[in-house]
Amino acid sequence: MLQPIRSALVSVYYKDRLEPLVALLKEHGVTLYSTGGTQQFLEEQGAQVTAVESLTGFPAVFGGRVKTLHPKVFGGILHRRHEPADLAEAERHQIPPIDLVIVDLYPFEETVASGAPEADIIEKIDIGGISLLRAAAKNFRDVLVVSSRDQYQAVTELLGQKNCATDLEDRRQYAAAAFAATSHYDTAIHQYMAGAATSAAPTANEQPATPLRYGENPHQSGTFHGDLAALFDQLHGKQLSYNNLVDVDAAVLLMQEFQADGPAACAILKHTNACGVAQADTLKEAYLNALACDPVSAFGGVIIVNKPVDAATAEELNKLFFEVLIAPEFEADALPVLQSKKNRILLRQKPVELPAKQIKTLLNGVIEQDFDRATEGAADFRTVTESEPTAEEVAALEFALKVCKHTKSNTIVLARAGQLLASGVGQTSRVDALRQAIEKAKSFGFDLQGSVMASDAFFPFPDCVEIAGEAGIRAVVQPGGSIKDQDSIDACNRLGMAMVLTGVRHFKH
Repeated sequence: MLQPIRSALVSVYYKDRLEPLVALLKEHGVTLYSTGGTQQFLEEQGAQVTAVESLTGFPAVFGGRVKTLHPKVFGGILHRRHEPADLAEAERHQIPPIDLVIVDLYPFEETVASGAPEADIIEKIDIGGISLLRAAAKNFRDVLVVSSRDQYQAVTELLGQKNCATDLEDRRQYAAAAFAATSHYDTAIHQYMAGAATSAAPTANEQPATPLRYGENPHQSGTFHGDLAALFDQLHGKQLSYNNLVDVDAAVLLMQEFQADGPAACAILKHTNACGVAQADTLKEAYLNALACDPVSAFGGVIIVNKPVDAATAEELNKLFFEVLIAPEFEADALPVLQSKKNRILLRQKPVELPAKQIKTLLNGVIEQDFDRATEGAADFRTVTESEPTAEEVAALEFALKVCKHTKSNTIVLARAGQLLASGVGQTSRVDALRQAIEKAKSFGFDLQGSVMASDAFFPFPDCVEIAGEAGIRAVVQPGGSIKDQDSIDACNRLGMAMVLTGVRHFKH
């Protein structure tokens, strides 16, 4: 059963991204209550606002430390609409109901990270805000709670679809996210007060939570635990979906292999695997070369680059339907071109250090491992064949290995220096992965003569080398370690191919 929103309390530290939600609430005639800077912001948006002080009959005191801690505020949130006694008591004390609470918390962690003096840090311990979130989340039967600016777009879409109303499951989901936010916030304060501000990364349940439209499929619910705003500025488009986030994660990790101070680089991903990667003198050329690898799979993909997007590149990008574009910056004349598609997601990536550990649920627990940060280059290559790879082949092998490391196992990657030609992805047989890559490269018009091959793990038999040699591939990089390594080395020598070993396997499941 849908429950309409007729009144809302809005009191936020961060006002960015709030405008569309305010516009929707205005459109539906929702009564707005607010305080201080948020009230001013809402009024600048043309909204009529009742000051909390007018509701309570009591001013903010102690430099703003006490503003909303009043029975008329908390009573409006906590009284139970299905309990006649609560309704009668609210009427007797003239306590109006509050159906929606939009509150974020003072930036405590950011203040600690800034190196601010302790007096400033203590002032950023939120009291009223966290109490409002807990109250609204407790009474989710009657109240919708919005606890993060990362939720504004999703809530706006939800209320737009349901005529400014919500059902019980909507409210329960956002209540869970609010309790996750308060848990994370209290944990950060505890760690600071206990002298452990730099302790290990919090678990999922301790991080801010953003409900997603659904999970991997529409019948699965989904939530993101973390602070996306710390990593990206979203400049345009719809809310990131579960699958978008998974692909964005893979894209960010792959592009870490291509430094911003190096050649322009572009990668196009689909279902976490690269379907195009290239480096070039210009970003436009890098994008076009990446697209040429597999223009079919690129449709609806996620694209990431290591340079600011200029107008020339934007014009080419705009010809393709894609879900997400990630860049360190967008030039002013490029943005309008890319924003011409309503739902296209544009993310400006911030220089944030990512976690060192990877955690995954498994059976009735979790497993944890270090992220695979190893990247082998020419200095790590050990030539084991009669033929040495040329300088150009070494560059191509380095490039291919970077892509191979971020591709689902079993994988074979075919490349030239600065361009992915094809990859065989997620196959149960390495031979099948190679055949898939060769067939794909040929289907898009690539001549494999003189190209190179990278494998994420060793060759148990010489068949992969023999098939590669027949296709024109001239150099191979693989970790080695098979008891039959020599068979593959001998096959390379017969075919006049070069092979280098790294000693490092890069399985990815």
